[in-house]
Amino acid sequence: MESSTTNGLYIAIILYEAWSPDPSFEPMFEECFVLLRADSDEQALARAEQRSKAQETCYTNTTGQEIHWKLKRVVDVSRILSDTMDDGAELYARHFTNYDAYHAFEPLLGGTLD
Repeated sequence: MESSTTNGLYIAIILYEAWSPDPSFEPMFEECFVLLRADSDEQALARAEQRSKAQETCYTNTTGQEIHWKLKRVVDVSRILSDTMDDGAELYARHFTNYDAYHAFEPLLGGTLD
């Protein structure tokens, strides 16, 4: 990550994992896009990690399973692509070369994780 010198807006992509000691529980993952304000790339990463750790939790679900949500990884932290937060502003982009893998992963495209 490159350093920046002005206070700016960043997008952090954060991956959480849900797990349980119950062997019948199927692990689940959540990808979150979080808007952060920071003075540098390094500060944005530190804030993303701190915020993510603070979101970790444990609870008992309606079927009695003990569920733990934990930070799996801060996937990316990037300054937003637009200088303003106006209508239509581009916030984040990433590129890939394997559309089939993306299609299989992204349920909104009809993909599955099977």
